[in-house]
Amino acid sequence: MIKKRGKDKKGDVCPFWAGYLLLCPLRNLVHNPEKILRPYVKEGMRVLDLGAAMGFFSLPLARMVGPGGKVVSVDVQGRMTESLKRRAQKAGLLNIIEPRTCNDSSLGIDDLSGEIDFALAFAVVHEVPDVSAFFSEVYRTLKDNGELLFAEPKGHVPSKKFERSVDIAVEEGFKIIARPRIFRSKAVLFKKKGESFTS
Repeated sequence: MIKKRGKDKKGDVCPFWAGYLLLCPLRNLVHNPEKILRPYVKEGMRVLDLGAAMGFFSLPLARMVGPGGKVVSVDVQGRMTESLKRRAQKAGLLNIIEPRTCNDSSLGIDDLSGEIDFALAFAVVHEVPDVSAFFSEVYRTLKDNGELLFAEPKGHVPSKKFERSVDIAVEEGFKIIARPRIFRSKAVLFKKKGESFTS
């Protein structure tokens, strides 16, 4: 589902060492997880963090959903997933966070069909070789009226490419609810259009 960087240079995945940069405390000033995610995440929710890396969003999400909730954190790099697991253990959150390593062809979340309240795809979709398959898999995991926050970094992802990804998500069944303002990011909040869809 997400290609790894290799000699063929077809992949565009964040290298492992950059995972530490993503955890920089200064990042909280511009991408504060509480401010970005609190409007969508409530206690007891089941949440999916896609491209979780070392857990910049996963750990705060776990605190938001609390002991009655669950955060499934997915990344294509096993080293990222292992680092996330260690950080979750140290923070006492491993009972809430479930780290998973996916592969190039699947997110490995088929077992979550209709179980997720909220999904986050922050700065990851531009790394995905098959965007349609990505959004399709995420759509299936969501409950009716479940939400997906999709964001990409400005400058790194051209507007045309971002809007094409938005169009693909809509083709896979998502409805655009809002375009939240996130510092130096392009973002869309989607909702799953299920049988009980309410606008």
